[in-house]
Amino acid sequence: MKTLLDTKQLDITLQRLAHQLIENHTQFKDTVLIGIQPRGVWLSDRIAGLLKGITGQQSIPYGKLDITFYRDDVHQGNEIHVPSQTEIPFSIEDKNVILVDDVLHTGRTIRSAMDALIDYGRPKSVELLVLIDRRFSRELPIQPDYVGRTVDTIITQKVKVYWKEKDQKDEVVLID
Repeated sequence: MKTLLDTKQLDITLQRLAHQLIENHTQFKDTVLIGIQPRGVWLSDRIAGLLKGITGQQSIPYGKLDITFYRDDVHQGNEIHVPSQTEIPFSIEDKNVILVDDVLHTGRTIRSAMDALIDYGRPKSVELLVLIDRRFSRELPIQPDYVGRTVDTIITQKVKVYWKEKDQKDEVVLID
């Protein structure tokens, strides 16, 4: 196991990502933030909090998207899929949507998220923010607009993101 980001490095990375969003979207007037359930929500919660703190805005439109039944592997295997809750209390029609997920691997989760998103309206644009980009493992032509860290991994390795709120520590590790 190798540490990719420790607590301090993760804090710095999240601050940088929040500042990059502010640089490109200033007031968030026509921009919404949507975390992908389940693991992208831990990241999007942090980013939304940082954006509010840095900009001083009381509310930045922020939602959570469940993609369980949009996945292309939903009918494979014998496991029962238990969906998370989608919470998008605003219209995404003609908005700039920033999708947030923790790790970009094959691109299939993001494709599913875009399919699910369309059920809530037609966004003006969709951007992708990820904490970790596993660059060479893509199966679909999907690339992030905002990246915390890019790592080169092999198929047998796994990237695990730990969040203080859930796992009692902030850390990103590469597991062989």
